[in-house]
Amino acid sequence: MSQLSPYRFAGGTAVVTGAASGIGEHLAYGLARRGSGLVLIDRDAERLAAVAGKIRGVQVETVVADLADIAGLDGLAARVLAANPRITLLVNNAGVALGGTFDQVGADEFDWVMDVNFRAPVALTRLFLPTLLATPGSHVVNVSSLFGLIAPPGQTAYSASKFALRGFSESLRHELADRAVGVTCVHPGGIRTRIAESARVAAGVDAAEAARGKESFAKLLTYPPDKAAERILAGVAKRKGRVLIAWTAVVPDLLARLFPTSHLAVMNRLSPAAARTSGQRNTTSTGT
Repeated sequence: MSQLSPYRFAGGTAVVTGAASGIGEHLAYGLARRGSGLVLIDRDAERLAAVAGKIRGVQVETVVADLADIAGLDGLAARVLAANPRITLLVNNAGVALGGTFDQVGADEFDWVMDVNFRAPVALTRLFLPTLLATPGSHVVNVSSLFGLIAPPGQTAYSASKFALRGFSESLRHELADRAVGVTCVHPGGIRTRIAESARVAAGVDAAEAARGKESFAKLLTYPPDKAAERILAGVAKRKGRVLIAWTAVVPDLLARLFPTSHLAVMNRLSPAAARTSGQRNTTSTGT
């Protein structure tokens, strides 16, 4: 595989999904500081406008869209490309969370998570890939999760989507390496975002249990999203294939490799708090 040169932000245009808050918001600020034009996508129009309003010195376009509408992504990409024919960076950051064991999660709920977290990034990558390939040195970022490294109970839908995104990213990276397009897969740990607040709980989960889970889990989301964004952009600049953020991703990843089938039990013995941070018996998810 050929060695890619460092990614150049200045003069390029980045498409960032989930840009209205959390990691996506700070990616937008970081990209703007580096001189990249921006196309910011989110379903929250008010928050998205507020983010765009804080950016100066580069061209910013906002697109309000719900990525769960897979059928609408063709039109979304066509509109973006009509105004920005030279996209050099695609950041598939948007994600949704759903708590509940497999028997508590309905088929529609499971498919919703897969649509937003996996099928939408795949569709957007397919739609923007021709313009990325037309500009050697372009890059794709897919934000997976800690739960794309380990799969605790209560996270069947979320982990399935994030493991799928990880596999897609790794294979795509190998496919594109000789075509001058880089791919980075990101695995955030306990990032301080709105994911616990906005996470859905499966219809089969008791309401009181869900509320307790959300409240306790939100306390574990401590890593600043601005620092997470900077870690991601540094990884992009260096063309890293994988970026792990926070010890809550690094430690479980190491244990999962050392103890492929028993890492959750090992984590629980070493530190019950660490096990809880990794999602054991929780009803919400971490990262993005």
